[in-house]
Amino acid sequence: MTPLVRLFACGLLLASAAGAAAQAPPPTVIDYEAARRDRKLPAVTAQGPIALDGRLDEPSWAGAPLAKGFVQNDPREGQAATYDTEVKLLYDDRALYIGVFARDPEPGQIIVNELRKDFNTGSADGFQVVIDTFHDERNGYQFAINPMGAKWDAQMSNEGRDSNANWDGIWGVGTRIGDDGWYAEIEIPFKTLKFGPEAMQTWGINFQRRLRRLNENSYWSPLRRIHQLSRVSMAGTVDGLQGLQPGANIRVKPYALANVNRLAGVAVDQDYAAGFDVKYGVTSGLTWDFTVNTDFSQVEADEQQVNLTRFSLFFPEKRDFFLENSGVFQFGSGSERGGGGGAGGGRQNQSQDMVFFFSRQIGLSPTGSSIPLLAGTRLTGRVGGWSVGMLNIQQREQNLSPSTNFTALRLRRNILANSDVGVMLLNKEPKGATYNRAFGADANFRFFRDLTMNFATARSASPAARVPGEGDDWYSKSSFGYRDSFWETRGAYQTIGSRFNDEMGFVPRTGVDNAEFYLGTHLRPKRFQSWLRESFPHFQLENFTERNGGGLQSRYMDWHWPITLQNSTFIEVGTNPNVEVIDERFAINARRRIYVEPGRYDFKEHFVLVNTNSAAPFSMNLRYGIGDFYEGYKHSYTLGGTLRLNEHLNVSLSDSINDIDLDSGSFVTNLLTARVNYYFSTKVFVNALVQYNTDTNQWSSNVRLDIIHRPLSDIYLVYNERHDSRSGALISRAVIAKMTYLLAF
Repeated sequence: MTPLVRLFACGLLLASAAGAAAQAPPPTVIDYEAARRDRKLPAVTAQGPIALDGRLDEPSWAGAPLAKGFVQNDPREGQAATYDTEVKLLYDDRALYIGVFARDPEPGQIIVNELRKDFNTGSADGFQVVIDTFHDERNGYQFAINPMGAKWDAQMSNEGRDSNANWDGIWGVGTRIGDDGWYAEIEIPFKTLKFGPEAMQTWGINFQRRLRRLNENSYWSPLRRIHQLSRVSMAGTVDGLQGLQPGANIRVKPYALANVNRLAGVAVDQDYAAGFDVKYGVTSGLTWDFTVNTDFSQVEADEQQVNLTRFSLFFPEKRDFFLENSGVFQFGSGSERGGGGGAGGGRQNQSQDMVFFFSRQIGLSPTGSSIPLLAGTRLTGRVGGWSVGMLNIQQREQNLSPSTNFTALRLRRNILANSDVGVMLLNKEPKGATYNRAFGADANFRFFRDLTMNFATARSASPAARVPGEGDDWYSKSSFGYRDSFWETRGAYQTIGSRFNDEMGFVPRTGVDNAEFYLGTHLRPKRFQSWLRESFPHFQLENFTERNGGGLQSRYMDWHWPITLQNSTFIEVGTNPNVEVIDERFAINARRRIYVEPGRYDFKEHFVLVNTNSAAPFSMNLRYGIGDFYEGYKHSYTLGGTLRLNEHLNVSLSDSINDIDLDSGSFVTNLLTARVNYYFSTKVFVNALVQYNTDTNQWSSNVRLDIIHRPLSDIYLVYNERHDSRSGALISRAVIAKMTYLLAF
């Protein structure tokens, strides 16, 4: 153990001891369960139409039940909100209406940075509601607004273990900023929601107010600091909803597409296409989707990464069809993949955990290029205490990719207070090739509010010719996690057989045993509470060994100490000791023919990371790392800034540099990312993403105009271009025009 690590370990122990004795004043004592039971609203019907103008002047609002007395969970847990929020509820045979008055004696200080759909809810003032329509205290819908009427929505399952912010519902809002705060009227049609068939219904509901200049969160039904709005088991209720009709709940969404493509040395190609999606509510809890000639051309390009490891990089799913109801197909704990690097992401190129079902394996090549889909269907939802998911997609033939059918089946049963068990089956059938299947079972438990335990096991099935070699074809993982206001710890043990072949998942490496442990303390010393929100020293260990008692493959350690200031500025310092045992030579930079030879390498990186207040008109993110790297040395630098001139224009620029010196050669990677976002209104946006990557020698640009001409109906104009960064020669260029039109019944 190096002197720096010893010093950090001693500091962690001393800080924990001192922190326990010198913490900020304890939270105001609240009986959270009693408070939850007290937060009830009777359902009251509107006596006339509600105009979404943010004025709350319709006569019906005068008789609406009132929710007020919001309570902070951060920064002063248990104390009354600095400025209270008043919320009223009404409903009719078509929709639920929410009226909001967010008190603020300084309305000129209200922070709004964006008007775009699915805005960043953490960087501005806002209001959010969660609705647990089945009142199962596990799942729900979340709707958020800012004072200028921007909207964000999400599906949430298992109290936030999976949150799908890419879900889109049909709903409306009108806002107004007054002399004493800001106002909003929200309309959520019942056809947007799924709920049970009961004639008289009780729904779970909770409200959150974010006062950004004080970095304060407050809730109607109080929550502890470690919880978020997704904790619907602590939500209040709206009682006595009667005669709710979801309608036929049929949505048909056709599209028409025209594009012009040009590849280097190839004539211009013009193409026209059309297709449609259909959504049918089989029951009040089950939805059946169909898609024909599916197209994702409007999806934003992936953010490029530089790979300094011998494993595949992970890119998140961005396509709407696969994101909607994706929580149903979640397998296992749903925790973050891999080693972490702490709250600030101090470690770069961290390893990644296995993902049993990864939808990017459908319709995308390993390089990220699109493979056309012929058609598909999906059945998702809940029946009683069961969650059901069925997905079947037919992928077209393209180049070396044969026509392939993909199937995913998921069944999960709720048990105990907030736990579940389930099974899952995956099947991939390429035309003219051998099949690949995987099936598994998982169980997820929560005890004593703060303790979670998760178990999963799976097995793959492929012909021996498809997966040659020796070893087993099993996967298993057991994990636990505990979090209270002071301690945070978690651990896991995972095994992946050398012949485990999950071609519909993400499996960076096979034939390994993987043990993980994490421990940290959340400190809020009262001596510094005027400027310091929290200090969080923590340690993490991740160890990979060959299966069945084999030798070490990799070891990653994090000794990190981040602090968060009251305005949300984040500063982190730490060291990342690593061990890599290389059995086969691998190219760390294939283009320059630079390799890492077999052997054992012990190296470490020391770093400092700073992210300034993201709500300020100008914010910065900085990272500097220095240390050994395999047999050589590495310096890494990241410098970025974001300028928010107003709610209409945001501009950001980031440059990440790795300067690496190895025995086999030296090289520098440079990844430059620029974004320009202009919001004409809450329905018209222009987004530009420009990337320069010396590792691939490419400039790329992705410019998208999105006009929302009616709810969930868009007109897109997309421009994509790639150039060779050395010669400037064109690699590809595409112009795409697409229109969608939603018909809802």
